[in-house]
Amino acid sequence: MKVAKSLVILNGFVHDFAAGIWLAAIATIILLHRTHVGHPEITGVLNSIEHLFFWVSIAAMVLIMATGAGRTFTYVENWYGPDAERVRRKMLIVKHVILLACFGTSYLFVYGIVFH
Repeated sequence: MKVAKSLVILNGFVHDFAAGIWLAAIATIILLHRTHVGHPEITGVLNSIEHLFFWVSIAAMVLIMATGAGRTFTYVENWYGPDAERVRRKMLIVKHVILLACFGTSYLFVYGIVFH
């Protein structure tokens, strides 16, 4: 049982870490693009770096979704009590709808930047 709890905790850490990597990769793509728009002489170099960060962000997103699915099945206790747990679950649904919208919007924006 101790190993299972450790894996649940590790899953949560990986989920949060991948979310940070995803956000950092998206921000880096935008910053790199702004730089090479202002300095066309380095476009060739920065384009390959943008592509790398794009694929890193895709890998991070896949990891986020996979570990998020794992969280769905491991956080089932009423840790906060029944009333707070209902509110927490509703808030989680709203948070994930917003985050999925952010994923989609980000990729609509960033894809055009990276693969222009």
